[in-house]
Amino acid sequence: MALPDDFLWGGATAANQMEGAYLAGGKGLSIADVEMGSRHGVPREIHDAVHAGSYYPSHEGIDFYHRYREDIALMAEMGFTCFRLSINWPRIFPNGDEAEPNEEGLAFYDHVFDELLAHGIQPVVTLSHYETPLHLVQEYGSWRNRALIDHFARFAETVFRRYRDKVTYWMTFNEINETMNQAEPYHQAGIRLQPGERAEEVKVRASHHMLLASARAVQIGHEVNPAFKIGCMVQYPTTYARTCDPRDVLAQRFHMMPDYYYTDVICRGRYTNLCRAQLKRLGVAGIPFEKGDCELLAAGTVDFIALSYYFSSVASSTGDDRIGVKRDNPYLERSAWDWPIDPMGLRIGLNELYDRYQMPLFVVENGLGAIDTPNRDGIIEDDYRISYLSSHIEALKAAVELDFVDVIGYTSWGPIDIVSVGTGEMRKRYGFIYVDKDDEGHGTLARTRKKSFSWYRRVIATNGADISPL
Repeated sequence: MALPDDFLWGGATAANQMEGAYLAGGKGLSIADVEMGSRHGVPREIHDAVHAGSYYPSHEGIDFYHRYREDIALMAEMGFTCFRLSINWPRIFPNGDEAEPNEEGLAFYDHVFDELLAHGIQPVVTLSHYETPLHLVQEYGSWRNRALIDHFARFAETVFRRYRDKVTYWMTFNEINETMNQAEPYHQAGIRLQPGERAEEVKVRASHHMLLASARAVQIGHEVNPAFKIGCMVQYPTTYARTCDPRDVLAQRFHMMPDYYYTDVICRGRYTNLCRAQLKRLGVAGIPFEKGDCELLAAGTVDFIALSYYFSSVASSTGDDRIGVKRDNPYLERSAWDWPIDPMGLRIGLNELYDRYQMPLFVVENGLGAIDTPNRDGIIEDDYRISYLSSHIEALKAAVELDFVDVIGYTSWGPIDIVSVGTGEMRKRYGFIYVDKDDEGHGTLARTRKKSFSWYRRVIATNGADISPL
């Protein structure tokens, strides 16, 4: 068995990290538009409005809004057969709760999708990728409020109908499981905890509303076009037990429970015994069900599981069912950002997910963030990136060819340098294409091919058969 002939190859991005033009064409503010730039190890400062004199990286991104034709041409030169991007929700509904969409925003994505299709590139579209309209956060409390289900459904139906003949692959939420895994799920759910709120209760409620919104979107999408393939995306944290001590093995299970909590619901259409066990561990009494919720979840299961994979972790018991989770695996090398480099973890993770759900998988994020420095000829010799990606693609191929896992595609994260969501920096670069911009927003925005550009072009041309270094 080899990768199928229709295997999808490409790259993945998010609108808030690349589009720029943050108020162009009638767009409203998103949660990303009030998040300042920072640096590694320092949390990003979040404002309640745009403050004069503050630097917000999303405002310009890499100006894909005005340069999409140039960028798509470069992707076509690499041979992309798909390109993952998000639709910026407030570009379509500026406040998020309008009855009618913004036509200028819809027209922009028409142009982008038409350009992609003209080059033979399929759009793979995420509906919610850290771009919740700021108005919905400030006026409704974001996903704490059940009203967001209807607002999201209106947004989903609008874009499903508009692009029904241009887009086949959709995802409802990006890394939905990070809602429970983050101390404050600002990016995932637009939530910052208020005094007196209990974090676990808020995250469980918000997650329930998001899971219902995902199911509703899947239902609507299949009604609009039965040929749609609609998934939901999770960050998959392949995790090992520190030792063969049964307590460490149980700690590994406990660590994975918040992630399977989401995939159980989106794939099986119900809260499982694992979900109930996770609620008990969180000390949350139950799910805020209302009439019709169970039926909606059952009817809105996904067609595939999309996942991001960057590194693995190690779990150990610290006593009293508490978990210690670290990334200091002594068997693995580490990146410049101190992330373990574990390609075999991708193969293991793909097997774990496929064994559990028997559902097609789509690796929609995987990549190496690094500081790229041009040599004296202005060329970026990013052999470290080629090494990282080739080893992970080799692991993916093994999962397909040796383990018979159904994987439909691979999109590397950040095929062109974009703003880091974690810090707002530009120096943490993932792309095959260098963008001349620094962490303070200075630069010409000129695009330059890195050494990995030619390597990835060969990988795609051979359908993954030749992944050797240049």
